[in-house]
Amino acid sequence: MLWARAFVDELAAAGVDAVCVSPGSRSTPLTVAFDRHEDVHVLSHLDERSSAYFALGRARRTGQVTPLVCTSGTAAANYHPAVIEASQSRVPMLLLTADRPPEIRDSGANQTIDQEKLYGDAVRWYRDVAEPEATPRKLRSLRTTAARALARATGTPAGPVHLNFPFRKPLEPTPVEGDVPTDLPSLARDGRDGGDRPFVDATAGVPELDDDALRTLTEELSEPRGLLVVGPNDAPGVDPEAVAAFAHASGFPVVADPLSGVRYGGLVRTTPVVGGYDGYLGERVREAWPDPDVVVRVGASPTSKPLRKYLAAVDARQYVVDPAAGWREAEFAASDLVVADPSRLLGRLSRLLAGPGSQSWRDRWTAADAAHRDAVGDAAGFCEGRILADVVDLAPDPSTLFVSNSMPVRDLDRFGAPTTTSLTALGNRGASGIDGIVSTALGAGSATTDELTLVTGDLAYYHDMNGLLALGRCDVEATVVLVNNDGGGIFHMLPIEAFDPPFTSQFVTPHGLDFGATEDLYDLSFARVAGGDRDAFHDAYTEATASDGSHVIEVRTDAEASHEVRSELRNVAVDRVLDSTT
Repeated sequence: MLWARAFVDELAAAGVDAVCVSPGSRSTPLTVAFDRHEDVHVLSHLDERSSAYFALGRARRTGQVTPLVCTSGTAAANYHPAVIEASQSRVPMLLLTADRPPEIRDSGANQTIDQEKLYGDAVRWYRDVAEPEATPRKLRSLRTTAARALARATGTPAGPVHLNFPFRKPLEPTPVEGDVPTDLPSLARDGRDGGDRPFVDATAGVPELDDDALRTLTEELSEPRGLLVVGPNDAPGVDPEAVAAFAHASGFPVVADPLSGVRYGGLVRTTPVVGGYDGYLGERVREAWPDPDVVVRVGASPTSKPLRKYLAAVDARQYVVDPAAGWREAEFAASDLVVADPSRLLGRLSRLLAGPGSQSWRDRWTAADAAHRDAVGDAAGFCEGRILADVVDLAPDPSTLFVSNSMPVRDLDRFGAPTTTSLTALGNRGASGIDGIVSTALGAGSATTDELTLVTGDLAYYHDMNGLLALGRCDVEATVVLVNNDGGGIFHMLPIEAFDPPFTSQFVTPHGLDFGATEDLYDLSFARVAGGDRDAFHDAYTEATASDGSHVIEVRTDAEASHEVRSELRNVAVDRVLDSTT
């Protein structure tokens, strides 16, 4: 208990204010230490997989660690999907797994598996923590381990850190006379001041270019036609003010992914932010337009395939800016890797660039975006993308919007036009799975007072219905927009659609589930509207976001018909874009 309390004290002193805990015996010392710490809020989760995604969502929203605690065995293995997502999307995470003592490993002992380096190279740092011992040096080592773990989890690149704690019985906080020496300095702090100060302060820096390299880059970017492409953000994301300053100094339009952190909010009032590109970029537009001279890319690879293919096809010098020297550009079309903090680099460049380039180039992109919005607005047909457009238009200000993978995030990209609403759009685009979507969204909602909206497909909703238990256990409220097309609608976009069988039975996999049963099971309200009835959806969504409690609005849609409308809309949008920009 001394061991666990010293470790938790260090985390709290370093700013950790919440933890996700799942029940289990072997983790008793850590669970009790967290539960008894007055500065740490314990979020209880019965399902370790949901717990890990919940912690991921909190960290994605805040950029700070919410540690995870579980018992030994397969409990720890259930963290693995979220660990992969956190690693791929550079979200800080701290996993505290309890383990059996070393002497019974590899012995057939119950609930004992090999937990050493359980998550492979998906973690930034792993340590098999020493067994508890009441000696000053070992306690100092433990406190230092806590500081190092947080520094690595939130460093560059951020990501998961795994600490494995072997504990032997007895595990409960039962006093044992003589177990802890009476002369042990105050939890082995060796005279250092106590209070709120951690045993080891970790100070993070940011990578940046030296002055000569910055001047060279400034000269190379002084071209009339340029683009700033902002992909899905890393927690906490690129600074919108730095983006705005660079855009004004360079004259580059900002091509902003919906998960970039800059498509929505005050930046849009003053900066040319382009959001509809997924609906019109392609061979016809590229042949009609001049290529950009230079492209600056920050954040992860864009969600939009048309944008990625456009960037691969243009004849331009392309700079990938990555503070961790990573390569997140799978077309391999970029010419330069710039190892620097994106926010700081854009801010410094904005003070050195001589002035904006071609006004006609900027007008071309803004006119194209306006033409796309008009084409979508004028079209009569319904597709699932209209649901995302309506959510962006109707969401309370401020809001957190979490979107599932497969079609919801793609529809947000194409139809969620830039707006001045303070909307924080999030998604799990690291590994792009549909597992843990509900839990991640609720975790993000738990970290803010903003209204929370989750837009998810039916398979992702089914996959993580366990996560809905957090609504009550963790005091979270959400409005869930459930797009139910009875199966894997995204497969209609793939060539396998032409081969049926096995297309319907093995890819679309219609399930026929009635999700209305979740109303009573998780104590939420459930409403159902037809996909083509936009007025009914507007009313249901507006009422849900204005009411207390959690709400699910199921929108029944036809995936195949939606894809046909998307295709028709794209053809119309491309024609309008070309008419407006040539």
